[in-house]
Amino acid sequence: MLFRNAYIENAKEVCDFRIEEGIFKEFGSLTPKEGEEVIDLNHKLVLPPFIESHVHLDTCLTAGDPVWNMSGTLFEGIECWSKRKEKLNKEDIKERVNRVARMYAANGIQFIRTHVDVTDPTLMAMETMIELREELKDFVEIQIVAFPQEGILSYPNGKQLMIDAVNMGADAVGAIPHYEFTREYSVESLNFALKLAADNNKLVDVHCDEIDDEASRGLETVAARALEYELFDKVTASHTTAMHSYNNAYVLRLMRLLKMSKINFVSNPLVNTHLQGRVDTYPKRRGVTRVKELLAEGINVSFGHDDIYDPWYPMGNGNLRDVVFLGLHVTQLMGYEDIMNSYNFITNNAAKTLHIQDHYGLEVNKPASFVVLDAENYYDALNYNSPVLFSYRNGKKLAEATPLNRTVLF
Repeated sequence: MLFRNAYIENAKEVCDFRIEEGIFKEFGSLTPKEGEEVIDLNHKLVLPPFIESHVHLDTCLTAGDPVWNMSGTLFEGIECWSKRKEKLNKEDIKERVNRVARMYAANGIQFIRTHVDVTDPTLMAMETMIELREELKDFVEIQIVAFPQEGILSYPNGKQLMIDAVNMGADAVGAIPHYEFTREYSVESLNFALKLAADNNKLVDVHCDEIDDEASRGLETVAARALEYELFDKVTASHTTAMHSYNNAYVLRLMRLLKMSKINFVSNPLVNTHLQGRVDTYPKRRGVTRVKELLAEGINVSFGHDDIYDPWYPMGNGNLRDVVFLGLHVTQLMGYEDIMNSYNFITNNAAKTLHIQDHYGLEVNKPASFVVLDAENYYDALNYNSPVLFSYRNGKKLAEATPLNRTVLF
């Protein structure tokens, strides 16, 4: 199969590419082979498939059931979810996740890292998501983080539940230090989580300092353990919204450790601009981590949706364009090149976060997975909310859309 006249990742010249047996075989100015199927992309933008770096699939599509989060705070969201957990069963989870997975597929997302709540003595959500990981593998690759929503030290038998989740087949180990009862519990939970990952050759993704309290400093512990255990870029710190409120002298010192540790960051602009700053009068904090400063230090940052219509976020449609669009605004990354290259937050940067570079990217001999957008570059795609015209995974078409036509009648 030959695809012609594509702009590959904002390139200024069009390029052709050939796919054989689900693999990228050639890029360049190519001539069709006899009998080969040829698809003219008509100067459209081709990108690697989109990646959801951070979401909670087990909680999706549950907003208002049984109660709404009226304060809009993280902590009331956790209380609402605790009530909803009482109704969980496999059929409920599978029905909701299948709906959201198809929403994602329509928007060109082929890789998802989901955090699954393991503060449940039955670990039913974890068991169900492991089944779904297998059931949905033909059109989406799912990574599962064992996530202790109500804490590791602060939840009964929390450590053993984490161990059991890893033994069941979780891909990554999580933690939530800012929700633990004490500072001592916070540090101990992180020491436990990263040691568990190191001992079992797992990735790490910590909900880290998702709070406006500048005294919440789990990040330094995450980075120190990542360095000491030599986990490095297998570790991700998600949210880190307290970093928004850290004093600059502390951040200057912290940056040295962050660079040495080589850890990744995930920012969730939609949800954190909604949840953070709730105790502020004026001025109100934006509550998003220091994305621009991290990037300037060469630290990898990706963006995630976090929640889709659940107790923490009452909206969400599985379109990462919205995440990038808002993220650029609230982090003030609005220069032309910033906007042009912002697709990396949900593609190449996110691939590093998920540690999937070996089978991801627009390169010869890698799986032929890509998306085609109705624009010539990402600046226009983002600005005009261009649809994903095609999503291909391993050379197979997963989704398609019709270009949007607008007619002005005056």
